[in-house]
Amino acid sequence: MKRKPLILLFSGSLFLFSVSASGQHEHMAMPAGKDSTKAEMHNHNMPMQKPDSMAAMKMHMTHAFSLSLPMNRNGSGTGWQPDATPMYAYMKHGGKWNYMLHGSLYLRYTSQNFNNDGKRGSSAKVSVPNYVMGMAQRQVGKNGLLTVRSMISLDRIFDGGSGYPLLFQSGETWKGQSLIDRQHPHDLISELAVGYTHRFSPKIDVSVYAGYPGEPALGPTAFMHRMSAFNNPDAVLGHHWQDATHITFGVVTASVRYDKFKLEASGFTGREPNENRFNFDKPKFDSYSYRLSFNPSANWAMQVSHGYIKSPETNHPDENINRTTASVQHSKTLNGKNSWISSSLVYGLNDFGANHRENSLLAESNVQLDKWAFYGRYEWIQKSVEELGLGHDEPTTNYPVSAFTLGINRQLFSFSNTLVQAGVQASFYAIGSHLESYYGKNPVSGQIYLRLTPGFMRM
Repeated sequence: MKRKPLILLFSGSLFLFSVSASGQHEHMAMPAGKDSTKAEMHNHNMPMQKPDSMAAMKMHMTHAFSLSLPMNRNGSGTGWQPDATPMYAYMKHGGKWNYMLHGSLYLRYTSQNFNNDGKRGSSAKVSVPNYVMGMAQRQVGKNGLLTVRSMISLDRIFDGGSGYPLLFQSGETWKGQSLIDRQHPHDLISELAVGYTHRFSPKIDVSVYAGYPGEPALGPTAFMHRMSAFNNPDAVLGHHWQDATHITFGVVTASVRYDKFKLEASGFTGREPNENRFNFDKPKFDSYSYRLSFNPSANWAMQVSHGYIKSPETNHPDENINRTTASVQHSKTLNGKNSWISSSLVYGLNDFGANHRENSLLAESNVQLDKWAFYGRYEWIQKSVEELGLGHDEPTTNYPVSAFTLGINRQLFSFSNTLVQAGVQASFYAIGSHLESYYGKNPVSGQIYLRLTPGFMRM
């Protein structure tokens, strides 16, 4: 098979990193604080250290943009997740630099709208959604923190230029045509970014982040990095309403944190990545966004954000979008090894002007019970005639689509802190009578998959 060498190459890269990290300290040091998950080398019978005393110790990984926060709070870009968020990654601690690698690779068979053969969106494919993300970090002086991050995806190689079939998904193009009922592939280089943070006190940080590509301060943690979506191979239908700016070719973000709050502002390129997934698109910095994040406790992370996005779609260069998002994320450790629950509630609005607005709502949750996982996702979204390619309909009409997904998977075995899982999931759609004439009644999609991912890191 053509895919086998690439899968072995991906697996091998994870394996080699995990072997190089073996024997290193796997338990990450995290700052103490009443709102942080307290975990500091307890398996080595060492007492908890206060933040001021950590400078005397060998530095271990902290949050990407704060010496005073736990690394579990890292989301995509500069976003926050709850401090109680579980982590699946490989770690290696060096003399001055510390390294982390995480990612995911699915080998799956997906069949969309299989109960309405011949109708729109009815398609099946062997698909391989994947990404690998690495981070390197070092302390600069007593209060400086330098972070370098990169993310790569082989989507374009595995799934081709049109990506994988996903019923009612829309956004971006292939061969000049809008992608409809398909999820576009991500760019080979999906993030290449650097950030510097200066700590003025345990409660106050100031940070600068620059990426080419990178992610502006707009929306929640991107879907592939949210633990509430940890075991779901599919992108969310509201991706281009909520978190599609996670790959932006040219972004600079400045932020200030005070205790539990963080305020950020970004300048970035509004145009979404072009069809050449192997190049670096031209940076324009013609768009902006701002975001307020609030983590009231270790279990919760909240954000509201707004952005002006200039000409995001290639096929509609004169169309600009004002995007508003709000989200709440929750994570909690359950009794037992590798047992936890993580949930997200996300709202996204695209305002095109001229009284044309499209709303989206997402609720998703993942329950991990050691080797078993149970997860679900509910989505409600307004798709326009343009988004669905219904050229003969009234152009200002929005059609509501509801999707409900249930899934289950189980760990088959592990090697070198790498998990191999098998899973199955199904999605059920509720659509109006008008869309039924195109898609048929009560569309159903399903898939089975094998998955490769780093193992759970006990704190």
